[in-house]
Amino acid sequence: MVDCAHGAAYKAAPQVLWELGAEVVQVGVSPNGLNINKDCGSTDTRMAAETVVSHGADIGICLDGDADRVMILDQNGAVADGDQIMGLFAARWAQESRLAGGTLVATVMSNLGLERYLADNSINLQRTAVGDRYVVAAMREGGFNLGGEQSGHIVMTDYATTGDGLLAGLQFLAEMRRTGKPASEIRQVFEPVPQLLKNVRFSGGVQPLDAANVQAAIRDAEGRLEGKGRLLIRKSGTEPLIRVMAECEDEAELTAVVDGIVAEVEAAAA
Repeated sequence: MVDCAHGAAYKAAPQVLWELGAEVVQVGVSPNGLNINKDCGSTDTRMAAETVVSHGADIGICLDGDADRVMILDQNGAVADGDQIMGLFAARWAQESRLAGGTLVATVMSNLGLERYLADNSINLQRTAVGDRYVVAAMREGGFNLGGEQSGHIVMTDYATTGDGLLAGLQFLAEMRRTGKPASEIRQVFEPVPQLLKNVRFSGGVQPLDAANVQAAIRDAEGRLEGKGRLLIRKSGTEPLIRVMAECEDEAELTAVVDGIVAEVEAAAA
């Protein structure tokens, strides 16, 4: 099953899969100029999951509108995000001695579980700022050939210079063929650490991250998470938003940490 999100790959993706011998169930292939990414594709996999299950498909390849991102669904409709896909590819390529520099490039948003999984497999993780341009820049600078984002933007410079969702989907299919395993058995290569992200809006002239109470809350949160989680606070580059993200295996602690910082940012922005 392929979901093209009524976007750029609506013709090419089904055709490529068919030419490679797949029996293709296709959805999101009727663009009208208004329905791109609407309730479909990699940003909303609900329809695709229902389609996979109802048709008994072996896999779902869900692209976004410009086809540079992908989410993979197994035969049960469960999702593999970009972190899981990158982890799968990185481990395989490392085993075959074709992971350049023994390194995967990913952003600060990639899950801590991915970082731990890579370390267990003697693979380096180089983190960048959020955005595929930062990933690609780091790959070029370091001579690395695999990188991407949790959102499903996967860059494989052995094959293409930019992210290509269909290409990543084909690589996942190749791994299914190589291992002889169903998608459900290779979809999740690591256990994700619970992650919570909240956004706080502020007025244009305020700089809440500079406030003493916010700085104190961040220091306190870092202390609470030390050795068992991760904290990321960043200002949006496009909107007056502070993004508060944390990861921790203790979900009660995770919620308390994020809510505590959010409350202090809201107070500073008031």
